[in-house]
Amino acid sequence: MTDLSRNTAPSILDHALRPRIAVPLLVLLAMLPTIANALDEGFYIGVASRILIFALAATSLNLILGFGGMVSFGHAAFVGMGAYTVGILMQGGVASAWVAWPAAVVVGGLFAFVIGLVSLRTQGVYFIMITLAFAQMLFYLMVSLKSYGGDDGLSLAARSQLGLGLDLADDAQFYYVVLALGVLVFVGIARLLNARFGHVLQGIRENETRMAALGFAVYRTKLIAFTLAGAIGGLAGALLANQASFVSPSLLQWSQSGMLMIMVILGGVGHLYGGLVGAAVFLLIEEVLVGYTIHWQFGLGAVLLAVVLLAPNGLMSLVRRKA
Repeated sequence: MTDLSRNTAPSILDHALRPRIAVPLLVLLAMLPTIANALDEGFYIGVASRILIFALAATSLNLILGFGGMVSFGHAAFVGMGAYTVGILMQGGVASAWVAWPAAVVVGGLFAFVIGLVSLRTQGVYFIMITLAFAQMLFYLMVSLKSYGGDDGLSLAARSQLGLGLDLADDAQFYYVVLALGVLVFVGIARLLNARFGHVLQGIRENETRMAALGFAVYRTKLIAFTLAGAIGGLAGALLANQASFVSPSLLQWSQSGMLMIMVILGGVGHLYGGLVGAAVFLLIEEVLVGYTIHWQFGLGAVLLAVVLLAPNGLMSLVRRKA
C-alpha cells in the first residue's frame, strides 16, 4: 500500500499556518477587547465572539466539504445538538463547562457517526439529501419536545461555569475562552490535514476510486472525518448556546446549514483559513446592513455574486493568487 507519509517534504496537500499571517492576526484578536473597551464599544466584543464561534462551525464543515469533498447539507444539526446538550444539562442543574462542553462534543460526534454510517454509503445528490433529511428529523424532534421549550426554544439561566478564576458572564473573559478554544481546534485541524490522514482525505476528494484501488480505507477515512467535523460542530453549538444564553430548534434548520456553507464558499472551499474569513465577512456584512435595511440578504447576495464572479474559489484564493 502506498505510504503518503514517507515523503516529509511539503506537498500540494499540505496547508501551512503561515506565521506571517497567523501571528499578527492572533495578536490583533487578543487585543480586540482592550481596543473595544478603550473606544467604549464593548458591544463589538460579543460580535467578535459570535464570529469566532461561527468560524469554528464553518471550519468544521470545511474539513469535510473542502478537504473531503462531502457536501453535507445537515451540518447545522451537529451544532444544534451541541447547543441543546448544554441547555438540557443546565436545566437539569449541571452548569459546569467541564461537563457540559465535552458532553456537547461527544453528542455532536455521536450523531455525526450514526448519520455518517448511513449517508456515507451514498454519493452526490443522494448524500446531500440524506444529510438534509437527518437534520430535518432532528429539527422536528426538538420542536416536538415541549419539556425543552419546543418551538419556543430553551433559555439558559446563566452561562456555564468554567472555574479557574474565570467568569464567563463577563463578555471579555468569555471571548478569550472562545479564542483559546478556536486556536486549539484550528491548529489541530491544520496538523491533521498535514498528516497522513489529511493527505488520504484530500486524495479521496480528488479520486475516490483510485484511492480505494491503492488500498486505502475510503469509507473509514470519510467516516472519521465526518465524525470529527460533527464533534467540532457540537463544540461550536455549546459556545453558541452560552454566547446567546438561548437555544432554539432553528439552529438545526436546513437554512443554518446553508448559511455555514455560504461562509465556507465566501472564504474559500478547501482553504485552511476559508471558514474563518467566510464567517467574518458574512457576519460583518450582516451587522452593517441590518442597520440600514431589513432586506440585508439582498446585499449579502450581491456580495456573494461578486465573489463567485471575481474569485470562484473564495476570497482566500485572491490572497494565494497575489502571493
